Amino acid sequence: MSDLIREDIFPESNLPNSHELISQGQEMAQTVMVGNCPFLSHYGVKSESEYKLQQMQQGRIMMHGQIGFRSLRRSQEAYKCIYQKISDAGYCIDRYGICLDWSMGYPRGLRNGMPKGTGLILDHESDFSALTAMAPVAPHFGDFVMGTPAAFENTIAALKAGSTCIGNIGQYFNFRMPHWNDDITTTSETVKALALCAAQPVDILIHSNLDDGFAALFCDLTCAIGAVLIEQYIVDELMGGRISHCYGHTFSDPLTRLAFQRAMHRVSKSVGSMIYGNTTIYGPNTTENYANLASYIMPDIIGQHSLPTGHALNPVPVTEALRIPDINEVIDAHLFANRLIARSEGYTSMFHYEKIDEVTEILVRGGTKFKNSVLNGLKESGIDIDDPFEILLAIRRVGAKRLEELYGPGLKDDTQIRKRKPVVKATTLEELENKANELIHFLSEEDQEVIKERGIKACVACTDVHEYGKVLVEAVLKKLNLEIIDGGVSRDPHEVAKYAFDGCATFIAISTYSGIALNYMYKLGEELEKLDFQVPVFIGGKLNQVKDGDESSLPVDVTEDLKQLGVIVCLTVEDLLRELIRIVQGARYD
Repeated sequence: MSDLIREDIFPESNLPNSHELISQGQEMAQTVMVGNCPFLSHYGVKSESEYKLQQMQQGRIMMHGQIGFRSLRRSQEAYKCIYQKISDAGYCIDRYGICLDWSMGYPRGLRNGMPKGTGLILDHESDFSALTAMAPVAPHFGDFVMGTPAAFENTIAALKAGSTCIGNIGQYFNFRMPHWNDDITTTSETVKALALCAAQPVDILIHSNLDDGFAALFCDLTCAIGAVLIEQYIVDELMGGRISHCYGHTFSDPLTRLAFQRAMHRVSKSVGSMIYGNTTIYGPNTTENYANLASYIMPDIIGQHSLPTGHALNPVPVTEALRIPDINEVIDAHLFANRLIARSEGYTSMFHYEKIDEVTEILVRGGTKFKNSVLNGLKESGIDIDDPFEILLAIRRVGAKRLEELYGPGLKDDTQIRKRKPVVKATTLEELENKANELIHFLSEEDQEVIKERGIKACVACTDVHEYGKVLVEAVLKKLNLEIIDGGVSRDPHEVAKYAFDGCATFIAISTYSGIALNYMYKLGEELEKLDFQVPVFIGGKLNQVKDGDESSLPVDVTEDLKQLGVIVCLTVEDLLRELIRIVQGARYD
């Protein structure tokens, strides 16, 4: 008997027909093709995939940079300036990841009035080409294209602008646009966009950032390789496309980072998109962050020297934890990384890969088992796993946590987060556990006991999909025996207010990363007022926002604005713990 039931996953009596959606995408491919851009003409290639294969044959390591200021003009300046200055220094930047704002995920006709983040907003189809025309660098539209309600129209614009690597299909599984609950339309537009790309006469890489998708939520790293194989099954086998994976944000352990790269070499059918920098280890000290930069990019360099996968390396600017990096900071990180590549000759021969390849073999074996178990489980539940629409929507609705609980390759163990013992433990979750153990000692044993006895209930939520802050806060609060009311991930303010109200929360803790801190907290306050529910509201994370009417289009710190709303700003978990003491002492609320 299946652990999943079709009627629970699909309560709808009718779902869109995959064949019709695919036909719409294929028909659009008759008129929409890859447009020319400086990158394609300069290198005389038809696609980024072709270019990458050429560079791999030459033994060259490719480089990736992230750009995408809110202003198109500023983004154009970055597109041109970064390329020029890196070229002048004797190096090359091969590709740009263009950080579109999350509001780009809404259909163009519905964007007005929707929440905005801090990224690039392209109001017209011609804006895509205006950006890619600035330098001979491969344009990678990686965020808020695939997997959104605007997937089809954004993919059309990206193709016309000369982009041959489009994503982010990983976001489909994990992201929910604020105030948008129609996952059927989101899935339909994504299937049409995939079909459009698959029908192109040149190779279009369908980019998937694993750390934006399910992989970031798995406790077992073998499940992340399983996610690669599942996405490959959907995009390559069912849709006839070519998926290309990215990872790196959350991989801080050098051994597993390199072992994962070698596992990707084993299982991938296409060249990789990029390996992202490990941003979770960056702190406020920019000088120390250069050591962090070197610690994650050296394994990436070794990986591309020893078993090249075509992934471009992404040296994240050392100011990333503080603000959106400026143009010169991006350049500095690339100069550092390129010099490190030049100095890395000889390191490859120093490595003995036996231990690394033992982990690689475990990852591939466990990932294959997870993929097969997920597909078999869905099939047994009545899902048509040969139907791309059905399998996409089913996986999205079931969710990463439930899939790992049901089908993870680890042995069952009720003491573990997912009720299974990880075969290869995800390093980020392990680090969060260790961090929680450290943070709890910020309080004296006496204060800990007082909090434990008070019967406090905490509603914890985050404004977007970046839930590591939420996970850390919950881990610390659980050690204090607080009852956690799960306010959810990517939840709208009215939902969080309702969760807190229904659960009689003592306080609400919000984690945010997406550049909407001020607007979100203003609306949350309105919703709490409607419910006549007054409790302390804490917020932490990236407290920035592009303010309405600001012609600079740059995000600014909104800490003081938040305080004026009555919100309690907690820049660290220690700040939250201080406030907890004030609560139990009656210094703030009784």
